[in-house]
Order: sequence, then C-alpha cells, then structure tokens
Amino acid sequence: MRVLAALSGGVDSAVAAARAVEAGHEVVGVHMALTRHRAQTRSGSRGCCSIEDSADARWAAEILGIPFYVWDLSEEFEDRVVADFLSEYRAGRTPNPCVRCNERVKFDALLERGLAMGFDAVATGHYARLTGGASSGRPGDTHDLCLSRAADAAKDQSYVLAVSGREGLSRALFPLGDAPSKAAVRAEAAERGLPVADKPDSYDICFVADGDTRGFLQRSLGTQEGTLVSPDGEVLGTHEGYFGFTVGQRKGLGLTRPAPDGQPRYVIATRPATNEVVVGPRELLSRHEIEADALVLLADPTALGPATLRTQSPGGQGGPESPGEAAPGVTEAGMGWAGVAVQVRAHGRPVSADVTVDPSSTTLHARLHEPLRGLAAGQSVVVYGGADGEQVLAQATVA
Repeated sequence: MRVLAALSGGVDSAVAAARAVEAGHEVVGVHMALTRHRAQTRSGSRGCCSIEDSADARWAAEILGIPFYVWDLSEEFEDRVVADFLSEYRAGRTPNPCVRCNERVKFDALLERGLAMGFDAVATGHYARLTGGASSGRPGDTHDLCLSRAADAAKDQSYVLAVSGREGLSRALFPLGDAPSKAAVRAEAAERGLPVADKPDSYDICFVADGDTRGFLQRSLGTQEGTLVSPDGEVLGTHEGYFGFTVGQRKGLGLTRPAPDGQPRYVIATRPATNEVVVGPRELLSRHEIEADALVLLADPTALGPATLRTQSPGGQGGPESPGEAAPGVTEAGMGWAGVAVQVRAHGRPVSADVTVDPSSTTLHARLHEPLRGLAAGQSVVVYGGADGEQVLAQATVA
C-alpha cells in the first residue's frame, strides 16, 4: 500500500513509520505544521509543532530513507480546533481539543489530502489496536473493522481516536498498538538509530504552550466580571469570566471564606447567559445518567440489536450483575448494550453502564451502575465492550 506516515518529530511517530517501512509499504513522511507562529524549540514537554520538531521529523525520515514533506495545516488547525475550543468554552462547555484535532486535522485533513494524492492509508504513532480495513490490507473496507485499547494500557489512545469513525479508521494504521510499553518503543528507536529515542513526550494543550488555559481564554475571549454563587443563589464572590471554569474544578475559585460546614467547594455548573459560576459541595457533582449527542458508531451497526436494560433505581444504582445478564425490573429500552463500560476522560476510570443508542437521531443514553463526578457538557464519552471489554463500541459528546 501507499502509506502517508505522519511524523510529528517525536519518538512514537518515528517508530511507527519505521514499522510501516519494515512491513513493505511504500511510505512517504509528512510533518504537519499546525501554526504559522512556531517557536524555535519546545519548552521541555510542553507544546509541539516547533521548528525543532520539524527538523527532528526530517532527520527521522532521512534515516528511514523515505521522502519527506512539510504540510501547512495551520489554517485547518485554527478553524477546526482552536476556534472550536474557544467557541465551546464561550458556550459554557468543556471541549477536548485532542479529540477535535485527531478527528478534524490528524485524520480528516491529512487523509483528505492523502487520498487526493493517491495514498491508500495513513500511519500514525497512536497507541491503539486496529483490525480490518487498511490494517488487514483492505483500505477503505469497514467490514470487520475493530478499534480496541492498546496493549499498553498506560499509553492507550483509543479514547481520542473513537471520534474518527469507521470510514476514517478503515484507512488508518497504528503500528504501535501492540507495543508492550513506551520504554520498549524508546529502546526500539535507539536500536534503529533514530535520534528522537530520548525526546520528552508532549503534554497539555499544544496551542497553550505555557499550560495556562485560563490565561489563554482570557486573552482570546476577554474578561467580564461575574459572580460565584451557591446552588441557592447566594453570591459568594466574583470572577473574570465564566469560561475560565469547568465543572468539577476545586482550585483557583478565588473564594475568601469557607463553606459553613468547612468542606471544599467545587464548580457545579457555569451559566453563560448570566455570567455566573455555581459552586457547591462535592456530592452535587454526582451523575447517574449521561445524555450525549453527535453519536459515532464504531461497532458494526448491522449487528446492533435490542438491549435489555434495567430501569434506574431511585438511588441511581442498578444494572445487570454481569454483562448480558437480566435482572428484576428490566425493560426493553432500544438498541445498545448492557453491562458495558463508559469512559469520559482520556485516562479516566471506566464505569459500568447500560447504554442505548439511536443512530437516526445520533444520540446516546447511558445509565451508570455507579455515579460519575465532574461530568461536563462537551466532554467525549466512549463506550467499551466486546468479548474482552477492550473494543470501542461508540463515541458521543456529552450534551
């Protein structure tokens, strides 16, 4: 296959490209320049897409003996990721820019250009296992396509890849999906003579290189004084913009007096219309159900059958004792899965749930077997199940 290898300048993408070459594919390396105002170098593990990263990517391509190009995707990144990030915070939601970037740039934009140039698939350094499609030598074929967690649970990135959908993933290669650990990948890079073997990973939001998300939002959206209020409306303090807060936040609230019971306060909700931030006790963060939209089905939709789900108990508990096992009070509740797991953060703890989906309205509803805290509108919810519990079944955005 003709494969376009995304080279970020880091160790993962370099080893992934090396494995693609070793597998016999015709590989071309490309570095995505996501900003036109790149720093000369990265600051440790913060930021990405620096001129240093571009040079490291070129160096890796030379060692692998593959053609190399730099593509300017800064306009797509600004429009599809950064603008979306600001718009979501302005609307009082909590977006995940890494999910958006994987969906709209690292796959959509890259694959769109690649297909136009005659490539069959793209290879990246993501940690996830993929079978079917290009991974089985059938690029574009969604039959039997399956996205699952990586062998290395600590590095698993299936959560951020789920939004890419069956069509996009059918033309993807993730050569590191079976890597036992990041240490093993670094050792392999060193053995191959790749100069990025010891390069630090990048963390945080890449376009907020200093890690100060609130500062970035204030510089971009301005400041507007508002109030911090209790759930019953008592004014407790002031702030400089509701968009600088997210549900579940405890630190940085700027409160000068403690709660009457001495317990910490958390952000319970933000109200864009009135520029209010509601703060209260931790127990108010608990959610027993999830409503989500913009559904992306990763499981074969033709195999989706009726789900027998337990009705929600008054205390918010409930659900089959084991996957697929009926329990007293069950009802036929649509298409979906019983006793699967849902995850709402990239490396968050999965929670058992019963899930129904409606492909026609692209909505998802999950009844949790135990409460989740700090769930915010705009977050990505990913459903895992299958025989081993590792398969990605669906993804949606919390409403």
